[in-house]
Amino acid sequence: MNFSAVCVVLMTIVTAASHSVVTSVKVKRHSSATLPCSESCSGSVKWETIHRPGDFLGHCSPVSCWLKEGYQMSHEKYLTGDLSLTIADADFSKRGLYTCQCDGKELCSVRLLIEVSNTALQLNSGESLVLDLEIPEEVEVIYNSTAAAGPSSGQICTVDGRSLQCKPEYRRRMSSALKLSAVTPSDSGLYTVKDKRNEEVIHTYAVMVESAGGSDKMKDVQPERCTGEGAVVSMWVFGLIMAALLTVIVGLAVAIGLLRRQVQQCRKRTEGNGVEKNGHSVGFFPVDTCTCSCYRGIRISGDDCAAKERNSAVLD
Repeated sequence: MNFSAVCVVLMTIVTAASHSVVTSVKVKRHSSATLPCSESCSGSVKWETIHRPGDFLGHCSPVSCWLKEGYQMSHEKYLTGDLSLTIADADFSKRGLYTCQCDGKELCSVRLLIEVSNTALQLNSGESLVLDLEIPEEVEVIYNSTAAAGPSSGQICTVDGRSLQCKPEYRRRMSSALKLSAVTPSDSGLYTVKDKRNEEVIHTYAVMVESAGGSDKMKDVQPERCTGEGAVVSMWVFGLIMAALLTVIVGLAVAIGLLRRQVQQCRKRTEGNGVEKNGHSVGFFPVDTCTCSCYRGIRISGDDCAAKERNSAVLD
């Protein structure tokens, strides 16, 4: 084998390996999904799924494009090498592996995945828990208890079409539509609906079941919300209380200011009130016999009365 033949073989292997690479696209349920493919093709381009070979979803040629309902391709983009296929409403029935071919030769492989749906439910005792069957394939329901007295965790049911198989404790309570009747607080936990064949989680339900009267207890604990006229009245009451508090604070501030002013005046008037007798200071005289009022020895009123009292004491 010469060098040229070896190069051809290697090129073929590399090209095949590059085309065998699978790209994954994950989207939310019921959203649009674009399956990318950027390759040059001057012939006929076709998209199909591996589990339905020959059932083409989109077909473009140099002349025009033909598409099934719910699928989109752009003829203008096809002419420039963008062979992407868009699914308008992606759900679990459309998940799987898609291939794009050019004149029968595979160019791209794309796997479409749907994000897991997560639902939180709060039920009362006696109500029913309904788990959606979103795919026709066989599914299993796995339960993980969050209640202290709840049943053991693990698989509780499997559904294949209309055939339902459940653990003995669930047979009478679970219907083929995955409806669990007469729930109790012990049924609280995480329920997982899983595609059994593909080992793919479809939906999870976080379930909390309240005991009888649980809602009333919650109402007792939660504060009431004021609405309408009640909210207006509450605002008026709050405003009146704040106005009253502000009035009291202003009144106290004024009273304290007046008291300080009187004290300062008293101090000025009492300075130099010592009386001399025979050239000697005899100090301050008590004014208890007058109608004067004092605070810690500082006179704040009755100046004339105190002065007369001291003068009479000196003359005596």
